[in-house]
Amino acid sequence: MIGIFKPAPHKERLAEDRIDPVYRRLRLQVFLGIFIGYAGYYLLRKNFALAIPYLEEEGFSKGQLGLVLSAVSIAYGISKFVMGIVSDRCNPRYFMAVGLILSALINIIFGTVPFITTSVTVMFMLMFLNGWFQGMGWPPSGRTMVHWFSVSERGTKMSIWNVAHNVGGGVVAPLVSLGIALFAAWQSIFYFPAMIALLIAIFMLITMRDTPQSCGLPPIEKYKNDYPKNDVKNREEELTAKEILFKYVLNNKFLWYIAIANVFVYFVRYGVVDWAPTYLTEAKDFTHDSSRWSYFLYEYAGIPGTILCGWMSDKLFKGRRAPAGIIFMVGVLAAVAVYWLNPAGNPMIDNIALLSIGFLIYGPVMLIGLHALDLAPKKAAGTAAGLTGLFGYLGGSAFANAVMGFVVDAYGWDGGFILLIASCILAIVFLALTWNTGTTVKKAA
Repeated sequence: MIGIFKPAPHKERLAEDRIDPVYRRLRLQVFLGIFIGYAGYYLLRKNFALAIPYLEEEGFSKGQLGLVLSAVSIAYGISKFVMGIVSDRCNPRYFMAVGLILSALINIIFGTVPFITTSVTVMFMLMFLNGWFQGMGWPPSGRTMVHWFSVSERGTKMSIWNVAHNVGGGVVAPLVSLGIALFAAWQSIFYFPAMIALLIAIFMLITMRDTPQSCGLPPIEKYKNDYPKNDVKNREEELTAKEILFKYVLNNKFLWYIAIANVFVYFVRYGVVDWAPTYLTEAKDFTHDSSRWSYFLYEYAGIPGTILCGWMSDKLFKGRRAPAGIIFMVGVLAAVAVYWLNPAGNPMIDNIALLSIGFLIYGPVMLIGLHALDLAPKKAAGTAAGLTGLFGYLGGSAFANAVMGFVVDAYGWDGGFILLIASCILAIVFLALTWNTGTTVKKAA
């Protein structure tokens, strides 16, 4: 890599008495950088879903809008894998900030250029670009996590970081309501969150760092006296793209199992959340405003659920990720059934079901990404997570966006919910194939 994306060089080691206070300060600082930074990405990831009811009023069908919505997922899935390979050899501080800036610029264009929202083709192209730049968010976050937090603490730390999905995804709904009130235009759904995202990109540049060694600190394994059970001989050596792909990622059968499980987990996640505003207004007689607040509650319910799931995988199952994931997916299956079968006129039950899905679904989402990091050396972390993301977004999210729209057009909401139920079952099956992987890592003597 060249220019600002080149990994930061190692610096001379700090004096022994300075290492602990500096390490503690920078661990908190970089964690806040990737947490708030990734929440910023979610301000721009799924705001199109909130614009669907307004675009339907402009004459577009659910199938057309679902196709546009799928553009983000298609591009994101490919980009998360490709950019994962690139980010494993980059400085995450600049890589992640640049991705958010480019995504914000695309959203500003989308919301301010009038002719864009009159053409399905143009909307698809811009949302595809948005999805591609969105793929520059998760991989550098994963690289940062594995360099600054050791294996035995990573489950809990990762679950806390992962709620950035919910913070960003949830706050976008009230933020959109504020934007519409301020600008008196539904197009502010795109450009108002983008303005906030640009400020967050600046925050990332201020707070994020590359590796501990680039700050004069020892590797995290030495600092915590906590070494991976299975790892490369020299864990600090930057790997080639060929080594990352063919030695540590593509030949790992357990990575393939969790990648396939991710297809179905993501289908449920986005099949519910992306279509919640439309489903609630059409089938359950919610207003646009009340459906946006239900969307908000769905996202924020995932915060305690994600942390609980990560804690369970660390403490109850001693580093095994599959058992906690399966327990949570069984709960999702039950909540989806209630959400579907509850008749209109019972908004409290609908909201409880939606809250339950949100509480439960983000745990398995987080665990699959975490499991990918566990299964690969830290210099290949972005690529390993990118593989699961590729499957999740291309096979799960894009399918949910595009196919749900056409299925609901053809068979009604019952057809869409049958797909969601089947996806829950298949996710459980593929997670079960990794039941015995992952163990508690003992600290080196």
